[in-house]
Amino acid sequence: MATPLIQLEAVRKTYVSGDGTLSVEVLHGITLVIEAGEFVAIMGASGSGKTTLMNLIGCLDRPSSGRYRFAGRDVGSFDADQLAWARREAFGFIFQSYHLIANATAVENVEVPAVYAGVPQGVRRDRAEALLERLGLADRMDHRPSQLSGGQQQRVSIARALMNGGHIILADEPTGALDSRSGADVLALLRSLADEGHTVIVITHDPEVAAHADRLIEIRDGLIVGDTRKPEAPRLAPQPLPLAPDGHERLGALAAEAEEAVRMALRALRANLFRTVLTLLGIVIGVGSVVAMLAIGEGAKQSVLDRISAMGTNLLVVRAGAPSQRGVGGDAATLVPEDAVVIAELPNILAAVPETTGTATARFGNKDHQTQIDATTPDIVISRDWQLASGGFFTARDVNSYATVAVLGQTVVDALFEPGTDPVGRFVLLANVPFQVVGVTAPKGATGFGNDQDDVIFVPLTTGSLRLFGARKLRSITVAVDDTSKMDEVQAAVTNLLVQRHQTEDFRIRNMAEIVETATATQDTLTVLLATIALISLLVGGIGVMNIMLVSVTERTREIGIRMATGARTRNILQQVLTEAVVVSVLGGLIGIAGGVATALVVRAFDMPVRFSADIILLAFSCAAAVGLVFGYAPARKAARLDPVVALASE
Repeated sequence: MATPLIQLEAVRKTYVSGDGTLSVEVLHGITLVIEAGEFVAIMGASGSGKTTLMNLIGCLDRPSSGRYRFAGRDVGSFDADQLAWARREAFGFIFQSYHLIANATAVENVEVPAVYAGVPQGVRRDRAEALLERLGLADRMDHRPSQLSGGQQQRVSIARALMNGGHIILADEPTGALDSRSGADVLALLRSLADEGHTVIVITHDPEVAAHADRLIEIRDGLIVGDTRKPEAPRLAPQPLPLAPDGHERLGALAAEAEEAVRMALRALRANLFRTVLTLLGIVIGVGSVVAMLAIGEGAKQSVLDRISAMGTNLLVVRAGAPSQRGVGGDAATLVPEDAVVIAELPNILAAVPETTGTATARFGNKDHQTQIDATTPDIVISRDWQLASGGFFTARDVNSYATVAVLGQTVVDALFEPGTDPVGRFVLLANVPFQVVGVTAPKGATGFGNDQDDVIFVPLTTGSLRLFGARKLRSITVAVDDTSKMDEVQAAVTNLLVQRHQTEDFRIRNMAEIVETATATQDTLTVLLATIALISLLVGGIGVMNIMLVSVTERTREIGIRMATGARTRNILQQVLTEAVVVSVLGGLIGIAGGVATALVVRAFDMPVRFSADIILLAFSCAAAVGLVFGYAPARKAARLDPVVALASE
């Protein structure tokens, strides 16, 4: 004998309250066999257990005890995904309240089972349109449920039931919400499906509806009390059942599911636009803050490094005064020009430049300007990489001959001379001593410490010591190192040399490379601090996403139940809700990135340094996506664990 399609043996179903204190048995040992190709009506009064029986047959629920065999396979051994396979590939549900997805069109509603079956988009769209056309809805394909009559909505649900073949049609009170004419049309459709070989099971309390079936099963108080058959009517061979689930995905299924997940997410966002904007706001602020803060922090760090680098990163600056002393001058000024001469003789030294500095008023014509005077040697162009805009630098001969010559910085030129005037060859007064201008330096800008490097006048060391400062003592010696990898060795050598010469450590050495490292570390710390503050705001936005998604899952519980009834696996629901959270976060991230960039550009307009990088943008985008994944998981898990029967019954 052929294996029965549906075989229930002593099936019982008991509902237990959440706290376990109350249990109600609805089905009391149902034994039933339904063959493939039958048109069966299960009739009973409200509360008789007929809908519970339909849920068990359709794999929406599990029996509390007893055995259910589907095509010879024990349904009790099915896991959640195998139950989803049965609902997707074998069963098609027609509900009294239609259970259509409210914000999807008719053709999109019909397509849903095929999405989870992995049917390519073009194929499933053609099949859905053909089914709707067959059911007289060719001009209603793009209408949403709210734009359709009750009868039209029921036809859409019938088309959905047939989308994956509809081998077994389970119709729960299919005419209960329809007028008599629409009800008659639906029953005629069911009759024609049965004649075509579909197994049709109708759940009803109406004898007139039950009379259309070939077999009538009466149920009362959870027990079958009657089972009658009409004489056999000629019909086509039963619809062949699909193969059993083997755990392998159909080719293209994952792509189809991902596509549907994204479409569902965008549809949900459009349906609740105001709430979406509020959800996006937290992510936008968080991501925008990350982009702006990091760009400003990186810009500030780069600006400081550039300015320090302009001063030279291969330099050791030897200053007069013991390490414990602050300031220079007086007895602390112990460095002399001869110290620079002997330092220059050490290995790995490019130049040792003695410097004495002070302030003086420079005058040309009727203009004067207070500036810094740097008495030094021509080697300063090596140590500080000074470039000349015009003229030349003074020479060693000028130093030896105490020449009254000067090289002006660009700020001094701007202060003393009219625009377009060439200062070279002219005389300026420094402390009432005329100095001939022999050159003008190229602009260098401010240092990382706010000092204007162009507000300076260079004069020969000897001339400055004698005629401007009245002392031979040096303020500092700048040592240019050839091989920067040996900076520490050179520093130790200079220290030992000066200690031997002075018989004490009456000087301080600043390593510019160490200053760069310190500045970098400080700026990195500040950048991390700013980024942390921004990430906290992103965290708050993520919590907002989670809360909104939890609300969304609660509001769309019935939609989730519909998707489960049409074959969605647990991971499909998890994927769809998680995708919605990620889409919200990514969309907010993109807007936030644009806002952060705009904010940083505004800051740049106020002459503050800003530095964008692909890493910053990628980091912000990744943070947004991660927020969606992390904070969307809890709502997605809640949705995936819903009971299909409970979800369908929600409002």
